[in-house]
Amino acid sequence: MKRILLLFTVFILSNSFDYKQIDAYTIGEYIKLRIHYGLVNAGHATLEVKDATLNGKKMHHVVGKGVTTGMTKFFFKVDDNYESYFDKETNKPYVFIRRINEGGYTKNQQGYFNQATNTVLVKDYKHKTEKTFSVPEEVQDIVSSFYYLRNHPKVDELKVGESISIDMFFDDETIKFKLKYLGKENINSKFGDINCKKFRPYVQAGRVFKEEESLTVWISDDYNKIPIRIKASLAVGSLKADIEDYRGLKHPIKFKK
Repeated sequence: MKRILLLFTVFILSNSFDYKQIDAYTIGEYIKLRIHYGLVNAGHATLEVKDATLNGKKMHHVVGKGVTTGMTKFFFKVDDNYESYFDKETNKPYVFIRRINEGGYTKNQQGYFNQATNTVLVKDYKHKTEKTFSVPEEVQDIVSSFYYLRNHPKVDELKVGESISIDMFFDDETIKFKLKYLGKENINSKFGDINCKKFRPYVQAGRVFKEEESLTVWISDDYNKIPIRIKASLAVGSLKADIEDYRGLKHPIKFKK
């Protein structure tokens, strides 16, 4: 689930935040991707937008889940839960929740963003610790990044070969992603052929990914900017995720005519 959420965030990045937004999503949006490890149907990942109020502020509450299914869960069980509360107007995150179990590797954390001081208080309930980290002014958490950046049209201005980047707080540190635009491509999905934009995020080669250019993502070429397909060459094997279900989208999907 961690890898899928990371992929969700990196394909629609922008390095400017001061222009008019285009609303790409709304309450009730639900996206589900089916994950394959090689030829094996390994599980699925979902993201859902809910309504919430936190300390008197109107919030979006996004819940992301990832689980293994079928025989895969007997060999490597994954049960991940990621949540984010972020302001409806500014999209600035206030609370981030991470509860995961990946083959026995567990985490139970909550992060509290202080937008006035540009800090994050991370409470680790597994280890019973609290730490405060300084972060850049426009930092987002891994979940809120996906929704914040979907509203920015500058990704549509990229030319083939151009790159953009963003700062994001994850795993007790601020991560900088670099993303290259590769062009347009039509993807055949279970719903039909969908017009997409193709991106390549740069990742750290080593334990998980085979090399820096191991990931490729395809995003719907419309106002929704939702993930349609993800491919990754891992240190061991390969991963592929395809859109399996969706509902509550704010705009129609742009199918190939």
